[in-house]
Amino acid sequence: MEVLQKKLGYKFNNINLLKNSLTHSSYANEVRNGMTSNERLEFLGDSVLSVIVADYLYKSFKQIPEGELTKLRASLVCENTLCAFSRSIDLGDFLLLGRGEEKGGGRERDSILADAFKAVLAAIYLDGGMESAREFVMRFILPELEHHDTEGFKDYKTALQEIIQRNPEESVTYILTGESGPDHNKIFEVEVHLNSNVIGVGKGKNKKRAEQMAAKQALELMGAEI
Repeated sequence: MEVLQKKLGYKFNNINLLKNSLTHSSYANEVRNGMTSNERLEFLGDSVLSVIVADYLYKSFKQIPEGELTKLRASLVCENTLCAFSRSIDLGDFLLLGRGEEKGGGRERDSILADAFKAVLAAIYLDGGMESAREFVMRFILPELEHHDTEGFKDYKTALQEIIQRNPEESVTYILTGESGPDHNKIFEVEVHLNSNVIGVGKGKNKKRAEQMAAKQALELMGAEI
């Protein structure tokens, strides 16, 4: 268990929670010594995972609409993603499986690995609270987000506005300067002005996207972290 705890990056106060999270129903049913499977923990972990990911996406991508938020969250908590997380820490090596499941390749079964990840998350949550659970999950979620197209979800306009507001006499405006392409595939061009000076230009398939790209260019020119 020491090896696994190092891989998890978390030290359990109650090691029985970790053991329970690793106990597949096939093992619990076979041993029949009062040991319970990880199914209840998996149920809890599913909700804890959803809350942590939803909270992060809501706070980090302020411009993304609800429908896109839902899709992004779903891609981050789906079976394929979670079993990849499990494989990255060799979680399958530590599972307690019944003989039949062992022979059937249960340690490599996507559904079992995904469920085990959620069960371990729940065990960490019960043992150390929400912040411990959040720290554990975000170690996996943040790198995974790098593989998603979240560029359009970053709120560059708000970031720029927050900088400009430090000087009350300054004001920012966005001006549509051009449109090109057919009606079904238009490209919009927008300039962002600081008072009367152009500080960024952006293009996009809609005005909002073009404004975001103009704000991004302005932030880059200012040397701001984005």
